[in-house]
Amino acid sequence: MRGHWAAWLWLVAVAAAIVALVIWRQPWKISQASLPPGGPLMQSVQSVALGTAEKGNIPIILNSLGTVTSLASVTMKSQISGYLTAIHFREGQMVKKGDLLAEIDSRTYEAQLAQYQGTLEKDQALLDNARLDLERYRRLIKLDSTSKQTLDTQAATVRQYEGTVRADQAEVDTQKLNLTYCRIVSPVDGRIGLRQVDVGTYVTASDTDGIVVVTQLAPISVVFTLPESSLRPLMKRLQTGARINVIAYDQTNTEKLAEGTLEAVDNKIDTTTGTVKLRAQFANADQSLFPNQFVNIALLLDTLQDVVTAPTTAVQTGTPGTFVYLANADNTVSLRKVTIGASAAGRIAVLSGLKEGDKVVVDGADHLNDGAKINVPAGTPSAVR
Repeated sequence: MRGHWAAWLWLVAVAAAIVALVIWRQPWKISQASLPPGGPLMQSVQSVALGTAEKGNIPIILNSLGTVTSLASVTMKSQISGYLTAIHFREGQMVKKGDLLAEIDSRTYEAQLAQYQGTLEKDQALLDNARLDLERYRRLIKLDSTSKQTLDTQAATVRQYEGTVRADQAEVDTQKLNLTYCRIVSPVDGRIGLRQVDVGTYVTASDTDGIVVVTQLAPISVVFTLPESSLRPLMKRLQTGARINVIAYDQTNTEKLAEGTLEAVDNKIDTTTGTVKLRAQFANADQSLFPNQFVNIALLLDTLQDVVTAPTTAVQTGTPGTFVYLANADNTVSLRKVTIGASAAGRIAVLSGLKEGDKVVVDGADHLNDGAKINVPAGTPSAVR
């Protein structure tokens, strides 16, 4: 067995020596031309799509979430006590300011009014008679026909009756006011809610639920917040007297619901969230905004005029910072650092690093580096607007 294995080892050694000799005498010469297209020694060419840097206007928009809030939501309560005799509204009805909503039994207040009017007339008659007596005593005192004490007593009596008449008049006015309160009218234009009571219910001023709620829908407001970092540029803009437009979008942020204007900024920053509250007002003639509805808010702070813009997809962020790949005339790209600003509608303001007419890579930049070769396939848009 030992001889058998020794023979095999000797044959393997001879074969290895022959192979080494062949390699040494005729070395391999690999040329790039002998490799198939796209081989590892061939430089890769990346297919890309290009966009164009252009001059344009870019709006500076601040985005936030907001809640639609009515400018007036009034719980209609009775200011007097009595039985509800009539309801003059339908639930969900739109009403105008001054429209009659409900009536309370007024007979008790009418009777009290008549009683106080009678008391007023009686006391007014006593006052008139006391004044006549006072005039007589004044004439008599000149003739020395009465005492000074009698005159003073009569003057006091007149003042007493005057006070009584004024008190009676106040009671009459109170009862007239109570009769007015028997008719409950809407204080604002708005929509009627669901009623809380029925005809025949005894209502009082202490009822917490009231009779019904009237909510103003037009105009209407949206309350939203912005970070405190946005407060300074916003206040500078307001100090110029600018009218700041606000747009409300639906919850998906796709459908525009209404356009309005910024009306107010709160007077303090919430320290727990680092935000400040704002209120925008909308005409809401079509009632597209509804109280307590959640909406997306876009506040147009300002507009950058006539600046260089590029497609937002061209801007990359990495180790070099913020940059784009600039397409060169020799079908290569150069890494170009840029300073960017606001963006809108798929384009971004480039404050430095590009000039109008520059071509930048908007698709296929993931596998590029500075100096890489590129190719724009036929049928691919060479400029993205």
